[in-house]
Amino acid sequence: MDHLKKLIREVPDFPKPGILFYDITTLLKDPAGLTELADGLVARYADNPPDVVLGIEARGFIFGPLMAARLGTGFIPVRKPGKLPAEKSRISYDLEYGQDTLEIHTDAVMEGQRVLIVDDLLATGGTARATCDLVEQLGGKIHGLAFVVELTFLPGRQRLNGYDVHSVLSYDT
Repeated sequence: MDHLKKLIREVPDFPKPGILFYDITTLLKDPAGLTELADGLVARYADNPPDVVLGIEARGFIFGPLMAARLGTGFIPVRKPGKLPAEKSRISYDLEYGQDTLEIHTDAVMEGQRVLIVDDLLATGGTARATCDLVEQLGGKIHGLAFVVELTFLPGRQRLNGYDVHSVLSYDT
């Protein structure tokens, strides 16, 4: 699937100097590339689907429902604070330069439910790890984590040690 990297725009110095941003919007607008990417995300779970797919705001909302529909499951959103209307659980976690918070409806995950977590990027792993903790606090079991892109030169995978992690594309530098 490495040929899909040609469809990803590389933007230097975004969001700050020294960062190379991998912009997947150029991949998303390519019908053949998007279809192949979706196939690559779903293939790993086709023979052993989760009970539900969970997407992390915001780009997890692109891939999560797509995967859920193909796997025959429902979709759960994990959102930034103030976006969910019913009773919710929340978790705050440290970022490289600050802190962030995620929320989920308390009735979104059932006890013992196998949850596949989906997002666009695995970098430092903070958001993905916090999401795992949030799901487990509600009694869910992590079925796996699926990402479009993994930056293997950052410690994201190590923060998810013990979980099944699947990335369609990886960048070593």
